[in-house]
Amino acid sequence: MHRRVLLIGTVFGALAGCARHPPPAAPEAATFRTTVPLSCVPFARELSGIDLAGDAHTWWRSAAGRYRRDARPAPGAVLVLRGTRRLPQGHLSVVVRQTGPREILVSHANWGSGAARGAVHQNQPVVDVSRRNDWSAVRVWYPRTDTLGVTAFPAEGFIHPPHPRTPEEIAADVPRAARDAAVQLAAR
Repeated sequence: MHRRVLLIGTVFGALAGCARHPPPAAPEAATFRTTVPLSCVPFARELSGIDLAGDAHTWWRSAAGRYRRDARPAPGAVLVLRGTRRLPQGHLSVVVRQTGPREILVSHANWGSGAARGAVHQNQPVVDVSRRNDWSAVRVWYPRTDTLGVTAFPAEGFIHPPHPRTPEEIAADVPRAARDAAVQLAAR
């Protein structure tokens, strides 16, 4: 009897873990390159309309008093990942759409390694794995392996753009934002 209870408890525990953080479906994503390799900052600035500069990890503090900041994803908002040992400059992603209470699709530049370096990735899943459901820790789709990454990255939250847009408007604007960011970088 004890084994049966233990087995049933183990099965329900495993199912509860799956329900808490289900793996996202493989995205209908696009990856493309521009004339110069992009970093996340100029791309996020162009796509979101948020006029901030500096490394990604400085955006949260720089946005204080200028843009609305919170823990709620919305189309066009910039998700700010903190700087860590593994991600020293932090990272920025622009929310395209929310697909569930704990999952969003983002577009971002320069995520991953190898061939993904400097490229723009569209419709990449990001999953909230924080204990409080507050988007303070996320896992990000890893294009190189076509799976959700295993690292939980600490996140500051979302910086909201001055003018809201629809997911369709944001998705359609990705090529223009990438092109304009590449032109800015090439002009330096």
